[in-house]
Amino acid sequence: MAARDISLEKGLPSNIEAEKLVLGAILLDDSAFIVAASTLQAEDFLLEKHRRIYHVMVALNETGEKIDRITVANELMRRGQLESIDGISYLVSLDDGLPQIYNFESYIRIVKEKALMRRIILSSQKIIERCMLDQEDATTILGDAEESFLKLGDAGIRNSLLTPGQIIEEFEGGISTFLDPSRRVSGIGTGYFKLDEMTSGLHGGELIILAARPAMGKTALALNIAQNIACKDGNPKTVAVFSLEMSREQLLTRMVCAEARVDQQKFRLGYLNQEERRQLQMAALKLAEAPLFIDDTAGTNLMDIHAKLRRLKSEHGLGLVVIDYLQLMSGRGRSENRTQEVSAMSRGLKLLSKELKVPFLVLSQLSRATETRPTGDHIPQLSDLRESGSIEQDADMVWFIFRPEYYKPDREDLRGLAELIVAKQRNGPTGKVKMAFLRQFTRFENLADDIGIPEE
Repeated sequence: MAARDISLEKGLPSNIEAEKLVLGAILLDDSAFIVAASTLQAEDFLLEKHRRIYHVMVALNETGEKIDRITVANELMRRGQLESIDGISYLVSLDDGLPQIYNFESYIRIVKEKALMRRIILSSQKIIERCMLDQEDATTILGDAEESFLKLGDAGIRNSLLTPGQIIEEFEGGISTFLDPSRRVSGIGTGYFKLDEMTSGLHGGELIILAARPAMGKTALALNIAQNIACKDGNPKTVAVFSLEMSREQLLTRMVCAEARVDQQKFRLGYLNQEERRQLQMAALKLAEAPLFIDDTAGTNLMDIHAKLRRLKSEHGLGLVVIDYLQLMSGRGRSENRTQEVSAMSRGLKLLSKELKVPFLVLSQLSRATETRPTGDHIPQLSDLRESGSIEQDADMVWFIFRPEYYKPDREDLRGLAELIVAKQRNGPTGKVKMAFLRQFTRFENLADDIGIPEE
């Protein structure tokens, strides 16, 4: 039945165009599904064919498949439902010529609001029918009416508002563990003592942005943290590394040399002694046994990462995700400007980290502002995050790497010193952690006299 006929016959609130735009936007860029799925269910669509299309999108997402015209049509055909949604021509009409949608969330809210209004109408009709029959006490009908209306919004809020007693009851270990800091579960250790002390480790659902100017060592630090977690004696965690800049061979070379403490330049040139070769072999064997997974697909996008991580988590578990780096990710859709595209990706990564309950360490470039300040102060600031102010907003933590020797090469006392600046931390103090940077090994190390300097 046509959309116009349904709205005329039943008189139900609807916005068929908004439903089409939501489905079309997902077909155009399947990363939009993550945003839609957090709010919409198939039953929120008025048209039965829209419900079937959305059901198929949910099924494809659960299996890690991409969502586009072909995959949706193929799944509908497999289920014998393609003709029931007016064939592949209808799927084509949903996204054909559709521009990139920036108010996508507004259309989702419209669809959700119309669905809620329809449920209110149907609930009201049942109450009216009971009143017209006059077979029950008025107070009974009134009580049932109140309960039915409250339940309409229950699905969205029942897990959001909890009493202190419920929170403690759900806390792993109960009240004794909740009140004992030494027994409370902390985050995953990075291997850097002062950093772990300041942050209590990395926690599931956190988006951590690691930013620096080129040549400061942000890839090196991210790989060092990944190695420390994946190679931890007795309790290794699975780590996924998505490298959009370097090949997997280059990354593995870096990690092996860092683990073996062998000069990378000597390794490339082949000037190695017997001891260095032995160290490299031991390091390679250690990494070969570690639950460390590397993906170097160029121009990867959010839905690709989502599908791969879902599969990896189901098969091996997941402790940390590293993405190098944000500005090289693809938005897989037409975009008015790069700032909006980066904003959408940072928001999507935050939602994905919450869904998977895994910390995401995402590398980011800084603008040239650090180099051009007239005062000569090259220390990074939150305003230096490149291409998107929403990165700061979405992130739970923002770290900057600053190596003063880069700007003052004549200062012997600064040689090999680095600072990791915790510029933002949603659940803890900000401050600085001093580290040693071994350039020849591309490796950051703890200092014996590391000093955490929390700010007020």
